Amino acid sequence: MRHSLYPLLLILLCTAAQAQRHIFLASSPATYPMENNQFYSEPDTTFYIFLAFGQSNMVGDAKPEDCDYEGVSKRFQMMAAVSQTANAGNNRGAAREQYQWYTATPPLNNGYSGLSPCDYFGRTLVEGLPKHISVGIINVAVSGCCIEHFFKEYDPAELTRAGWPTWFQNTMHAYADIPYIRLLDCALRAQHKGVIKGILIHQGESNKNDALWPMKAKKVYEDLLRDLHLSANEVPLLAGEVVHADQNGKSKEANAQIDRLPQYVPTAHVIPSSGCKANPADTNHFNAEGYRELGRRYGQKMLQLLGF
Repeated sequence: MRHSLYPLLLILLCTAAQAQRHIFLASSPATYPMENNQFYSEPDTTFYIFLAFGQSNMVGDAKPEDCDYEGVSKRFQMMAAVSQTANAGNNRGAAREQYQWYTATPPLNNGYSGLSPCDYFGRTLVEGLPKHISVGIINVAVSGCCIEHFFKEYDPAELTRAGWPTWFQNTMHAYADIPYIRLLDCALRAQHKGVIKGILIHQGESNKNDALWPMKAKKVYEDLLRDLHLSANEVPLLAGEVVHADQNGKSKEANAQIDRLPQYVPTAHVIPSSGCKANPADTNHFNAEGYRELGRRYGQKMLQLLGF
């Protein structure tokens, strides 16, 4: 009998060793293990969760200012997709452990990231939703990435094969080289605590002349819906424009592709960036004021879609 258990033990050991790369796609939230070996069968339907992915503007490029750390409601939470060190980078508070929830003071992506659209997206929702509803954000984003880096089938060998710079490879390593899997892993865990209500994307600068971008974004969105057992009619996709031509955006051409997304995804909504101020030293990125305004626009559209 003891020998008959060996094959099972080997399988379990192999599974544990590769947990960062191959996760179990749960048939329902109740079957996916939570932190501290706890299981939750009844998520809180008043905890609205949103997934966010993209490249550097979703990471957040502008350094948060004092006002951005003040007055953040405990009703606005973030799940740490990567761990953050206490009082390091732009994290002015305690350490943040991967997969745990915290009050959503910046930074929301990693300890050294800046202000992103997610910050004022969540604050706008908290202000506009009934007081008994809380908001959670999960931000998985990679500076400089292409939309293809968020394909679930992405091959990490491409990082060295294509000669991506070391800083980029290190960012990918933080997500075990496949950002889609980390986002999915976080989302599966989050489904035990609340209900996913929307998906946010801000990406396109690295695909600015790619006429297939809308179809590629559609693929990522539909893969997430399928793997999380969600309905498009209940979980819209909000896609923000990159820095606009009125700010001399370096990648302004991408907006032509982003604006076409609703033609391919009926539940997609484009968030305009016109008037959102850019960093004058680098017009691929917004400044802090621009991020706040773009985030509010994401939030206002989501409130409208939620019926508030």
